[in-house]
Amino acid sequence: MSMLDDPESLVGGLIPHLLELRMRILRALIGIGVLLAVALPFANQLYGWLAQPLLKTLPAGGQLIATGVASPFVTPVKLSLVLAVMAAMPWVLYQAWAFVAPGLYQRERKIAIPLLVSAVLLFYIGCAFAYFGVLPATFKFLAHTTPPGVARMTDINAYLDFVLVIFFAFGLSFELPVALVIAVLMGVVTPKQLREWRGYAVVAIFIVAAIITPPDIVSQLMLAIPMCLLYEAGILAAGLLKPNTAPA
Repeated sequence: MSMLDDPESLVGGLIPHLLELRMRILRALIGIGVLLAVALPFANQLYGWLAQPLLKTLPAGGQLIATGVASPFVTPVKLSLVLAVMAAMPWVLYQAWAFVAPGLYQRERKIAIPLLVSAVLLFYIGCAFAYFGVLPATFKFLAHTTPPGVARMTDINAYLDFVLVIFFAFGLSFELPVALVIAVLMGVVTPKQLREWRGYAVVAIFIVAAIITPPDIVSQLMLAIPMCLLYEAGILAAGLLKPNTAPA
């Protein structure tokens, strides 16, 4: 008799998994909470660090403004929460991995671990590239194109939302090699097809870059060019993991 024919056995087998899931979720939340508690005392300093790319391009005496009554308090706290979640992501993914790993085959485990590590590292690299490269270049470009007589006075919450969009746009875009490897391993495409579609991919990358970046050519190129290189890296990695390029 199968478990489907025995409701008690089905429930008895499901409850331990639900308890395990609850424990993993609680551990993930505790990890985020600990990092948030560490970050909150430095919330204002963290925001000051985040604002540097813009402040460096403002004229002497230029500064950010707060148009909302509670913005000076809420905005740094919001930043601390986002940074805590981002910093805790390896711990959160480990909890997810510990929950699903017992149900995977050994070969799947060997492939999944490098993919998870690569995904986290690429996301962090994308965010770092956005902060140290894209934001300074974008704000310098905007500073030189500001019409005479116009004072740039950016709200602190609007600036945070803008920077977070850039961070996630670049962080997720840098996941392209991992996405390509997963698609190849699942049999959706082959490395040979990815090479053949290279021209279409470049056009699609530039279109995506134009949509998700600010309306300036500098940030668009700074996203599109690395994505093209990451596309090639994805093809190379997929070819190493699955050298058989014959279409299914």
